[in-house]
Amino acid sequence: MSITVHQFPCRTDNYGFLVRDDTTGLAACIDTPEVAPIMRELESLGWRLAYIFNTHWHGDHTGGNAEIQAATGCEIIGPAEVRKNAPLDREVSGGERIMLGDTPFDVMAVGGHTLQHVAYNLPNDHAAFVGDTMFALGCGRLTEGDAPQMWTSLQRLAALPDDTLIYCAHEYTASNARFALTVDDAEALKQRALETFAARERGEPTVPSRLGLEKATNPFLRAPLLAASVGAAGLSDVEAFAAMRKAKDVFAG
Repeated sequence: MSITVHQFPCRTDNYGFLVRDDTTGLAACIDTPEVAPIMRELESLGWRLAYIFNTHWHGDHTGGNAEIQAATGCEIIGPAEVRKNAPLDREVSGGERIMLGDTPFDVMAVGGHTLQHVAYNLPNDHAAFVGDTMFALGCGRLTEGDAPQMWTSLQRLAALPDDTLIYCAHEYTASNARFALTVDDAEALKQRALETFAARERGEPTVPSRLGLEKATNPFLRAPLLAASVGAAGLSDVEAFAAMRKAKDVFAG
């Protein structure tokens, strides 16, 4: 790989991600969930922060923008909606390409959780930072967008190569697994759930995951195949997804 990814916990269930282009030594922070851990990890690594790449505007993704920029002089890049909550220097949207040194990041429009949410795909490194659009065994709530928008976004991510590492922003996998088991009895899911519960008991992260594994076990990507389990038999793919999302919204397990 031409990059190094450094992952660490922030807040109660967020992850922080620092990405370094190994050729030039330039580093970027994917979102800014919490200032102190990010600054501590930068100092420990000895990395020079050149950029913040925001995925969407929510406070647990942009709350550290101003303070980290003041401390490092970095440039902040993200969708225009970031300005609702934090400083932003350069707007990007789906279809654009930005560079971290010699490493290309393709900006993908993946709205649904928020209207202008973006993901950052590294085509040469088979990795994608997806914010709150896709989670391990889950997907984000529709806080602003609607089911058709989110379904389209998930299909856009699902079209990436199966070996793509999916870096989602939260450690929700155990809760997502408990829900998934109520709508899907596939052996692959059962095995993944057991591995997830065991990893969390050991205090180990379940992020990142491989896209191929998500396509085989994530109920939100498999919604059309599982439509009957959420009362959506015979409905369209989008309607099956919407029913799956509503079922998860009220799930209390």
